[in-house]
Amino acid sequence: MSEQDRPLTVLCIACYFKGEEFMRECKRQGSRVLLLTSKNLEHQKWPRESIDEIFYMEEDNYLWNIANLVKGVSYLARTERIDRIVPLDDFDLEKAAALREHLRVPGMGDTRTRFFRDKLSMRVKTHEDGILVPPFVHVLNYQALNNYMARTQPPWVIKPRMQASAVGIKKLYTPEQLWDTLGKLGDEQSFYLLEQFIPGDIYHVDSIVVGGEVVFSRVNRYLATPWEVSHEGGIFRTQTVVHGSADETALRRLNQEVMSSLGLIRGVSHTEYIKAHEDGRFYFLET
Repeated sequence: MSEQDRPLTVLCIACYFKGEEFMRECKRQGSRVLLLTSKNLEHQKWPRESIDEIFYMEEDNYLWNIANLVKGVSYLARTERIDRIVPLDDFDLEKAAALREHLRVPGMGDTRTRFFRDKLSMRVKTHEDGILVPPFVHVLNYQALNNYMARTQPPWVIKPRMQASAVGIKKLYTPEQLWDTLGKLGDEQSFYLLEQFIPGDIYHVDSIVVGGEVVFSRVNRYLATPWEVSHEGGIFRTQTVVHGSADETALRRLNQEVMSSLGLIRGVSHTEYIKAHEDGRFYFLET
């Protein structure tokens, strides 16, 4: 078979059970589909009729050993021509980026991927490009932390840089609470950021990006925010914002600015914004 006639080979990475319909569509489009997942997910109901081969990592959680991952997929690449690498979950983004860098496969590499996984990196980049974000500081230099707390009003929230949604977020009201928290974190504290808590309504924009342009998006407002549900309980609820309304128009425009700032060329995004009660402006939270 000539290189021109060879079907595209797509390697899907999943540390959680998801992405079934995506893999089915890849197969419908004529691609050769490979799945790499955790061994403990072996007996999940994967769409095996649409997957050519399944490979397993021995790790049982999402924290795979990247060095072993790169070596294993490189061994696979001796006999497989891997054309695309697709992460099926937020926690798979770094894995896919490391593999793309090593194998020189098209797509986002390590640096750009950090803009979509690292809460600090995405804030620094969008802030540099003039997009409103809540005042924040890297949990790194203690004098910088003291200066930050002196010029911003509490409460603050301390956030893990690499977690998803509201996982690991804690609200703080005094400097003493911060120092107590940092003492417990120890050497892990540089993997966190501190941000001013801004009361407001939380929105999310889900979009499809092609060629750097948002070609489809839907704007929604949380009726119960992820932080509220994870910390206070309740039912997770969200509502579609009226198409053509002032909020919907403003967020669609802002979302394009954020995607351009972070450099998403093609793919899908779930991005969160807050409309502050105090000034009525939209602030970028994370993507």
